Amino acid sequence: MKTTLYGIPNCDTVKKARVWLADQQHDFVFHDFKKQGLSREIVAGWLQHLSRDVLVNKKGTTWRALSDERKAAIVDDESAIALMLENPSVIKRPVLDKDGSFAVSFSDAQYKQIFDK
Repeated sequence: MKTTLYGIPNCDTVKKARVWLADQQHDFVFHDFKKQGLSREIVAGWLQHLSRDVLVNKKGTTWRALSDERKAAIVDDESAIALMLENPSVIKRPVLDKDGSFAVSFSDAQYKQIFDK
C-alpha cells in the first residue's frame, strides 16, 4: 500500500492533510510539486480518475490572474495538462493518491472515509 500526497508545503489545506495523516499514523510520501515538479504522466494519471474541473482550481488567484483567452483555451484534458504543468499553483490542493485511488482537497470526514476502506 502506497500513499502519496501532492501539494505545496505552505498551503493551509495541505498542512491540514499532512497533520491528519501523521496524527492517524498513516505512512505517506509528500511530493512538493513546486520543488520536485510534476511530470506529464502524473497529471495525465490524475485525469484518468479525476475531472479537470476538479483538478483546476478556478476559484484560486492563479486562475483569476490568467487572461480570458488562456482560460477559454482550457477545453480538454490536453490543454488542462499543459496549464497544470506551466502553472502548478492552479491545481487544487492537495491531491491524494492512495493505492491508485485519488481525492482532491481535504476534510476530516473525507479522509476518514478514504482510509477506513
